[in-house]
Amino acid sequence: MANILYLGASSAGSTSLHRANAIKRLGHTVIIKDPFSEFGSDIISRWPGAIHFRTGYIFLQRKIQKWLAAELAREVIKPDLIWIDMGELFGPASLNILKRMNCPIVLYNVDDPTGKRDGQRFASLIRAISLYDLVVVVRKETASECRALGAKNVMLVCRSYDEVEHRPFKTVDEIPKEFRSDVAFIGTWMRHEKRDEFLLELISQGVPVSIWGDRWNKSPHFATLGAYWRGNALRGREYVAAMQGAKICLGLLSKGNRDLHTTRSLETPFAGGLFCAERTIEHQEMYKEGVEAVYWSDAAECARQCNMLLSNDTLREQIRAAGMLRVRSLNVGNEEVCRRILDAFLRQKTNSLDLQNQDQPEM
Repeated sequence: MANILYLGASSAGSTSLHRANAIKRLGHTVIIKDPFSEFGSDIISRWPGAIHFRTGYIFLQRKIQKWLAAELAREVIKPDLIWIDMGELFGPASLNILKRMNCPIVLYNVDDPTGKRDGQRFASLIRAISLYDLVVVVRKETASECRALGAKNVMLVCRSYDEVEHRPFKTVDEIPKEFRSDVAFIGTWMRHEKRDEFLLELISQGVPVSIWGDRWNKSPHFATLGAYWRGNALRGREYVAAMQGAKICLGLLSKGNRDLHTTRSLETPFAGGLFCAERTIEHQEMYKEGVEAVYWSDAAECARQCNMLLSNDTLREQIRAAGMLRVRSLNVGNEEVCRRILDAFLRQKTNSLDLQNQDQPEM
């Protein structure tokens, strides 16, 4: 078992904390240091936060380096490995400070750091990418782009559910009534994604939609959508309750992030929801269409699928149950994904690092 210095968000409900806890469940000692908490006032506040986001946190680098050096000086446990989750706050100088610990450094990024949606948000990370011993990403384009930027070793993985955080309720009767619905969409309103227009089309076709998520009041269509909005972002057991408590759970992708699947693609079936999502190559590889999940290509087809499923309790339950079985067979829980990443190092602790670049995520 290893001592792992974990640099990432530790807020309740964050997928970063889920991964850290999964590593603990594997038997490792995990020392969490949260830069997002330390620099929260700089990152979250409206105007400074927007400036830092759009400049790749370049103006925070000196403060981050000073914090890192102080934290490492105080640490009494020598790490065998450093895991950086997301990594947008750490530039080359920060990586050079961490390298003083003389252990491998892993970057795990579930976002799209080499994509264009977020502008310069990941500029510091990209400048430091050649200094990581392993870069773990979730899309093929990101993997090849990271190699082109000088990443030594790149591992492509599937996104993951969490075995503990997303476990289903034993029975639907345990789910509070306020989280039960016919057709649920759980997600944030985004200006350029047109999720509001998609949901409006479903509503116009008679689909009884329930929406949970932040920023929906900013939609130009909120005058209509407000009647279907049930509350802000969900976390913890409330998030699971809304997925499992829906007869159908919608999976919308982020085109700006080049998504062909998202974490919800795994979380929803694991939690006991019926997954109804955009038809993509990766979704079709995960679940057999019409048997383990339901797919569509546009809002009109989605509406037809939803209305058909709502009128057929037997078929709906068959697909939901088959999806639950299938996702568990994929071996893409946080524990399994983290184990594969860590084993790549821990098996070679006394040897030089020699990870083979991978072009296909393991599922």
